Amino acid sequence: MLKKSGFKSNKTLESFDFSFNPKINEKLIRDIAACRFIEEKVPVIFKGSCGTGKSHLAQAVGHCAICQGIDVKFLTQSKLLRELHAAKAAGNYNKLLKQLIKVPLLIIDDFGLKPLRSPDDEYIHELIEERYEQAATLITSNLDVDEWLQIFSNQLLGAATVDRLRHAAYQVPLIGKSYRSTQADKKQKEGLQQREK
Repeated sequence: MLKKSGFKSNKTLESFDFSFNPKINEKLIRDIAACRFIEEKVPVIFKGSCGTGKSHLAQAVGHCAICQGIDVKFLTQSKLLRELHAAKAAGNYNKLLKQLIKVPLLIIDDFGLKPLRSPDDEYIHELIEERYEQAATLITSNLDVDEWLQIFSNQLLGAATVDRLRHAAYQVPLIGKSYRSTQADKKQKEGLQQREK
């Protein structure tokens, strides 16, 4: 199940440093990781700046779901659209769409990182519309939900899609500084200190 999930690496709750950004609501994250939202068939939205742990926590929640025997599919927005385009070209679009609709937890990472031109906005709308109230979707995004409409070239499709994603969703803001940037700054500082010696 882990192999089929598409996770980039083995990210778990145990390996997430909640002390780095203490404003992150650990209790809420752990409540979501209990995966009741999958039974409820509602969305979860992790929103925050780069490096605040959105992808890590999304995969950690997915890992918790797999530990409960629940199928999970993890894709970035870009990869999801590449796979849908390839399936369309090969005549397998409906087959892939059905697979994506049926998976109990679909995680779409980096939603809104790139604008959705036609037919990308149509693909995303169709997928979200079919999953609405039928299966749980976890979204990570640098953008606030109110900003999602601006990534759709077709504003009517965008409004319908965002409305479904927002409805009954658990919205989790990840507030704080970038873990990656801080680690990079730390390594650079250590490197300079070593050279000075």
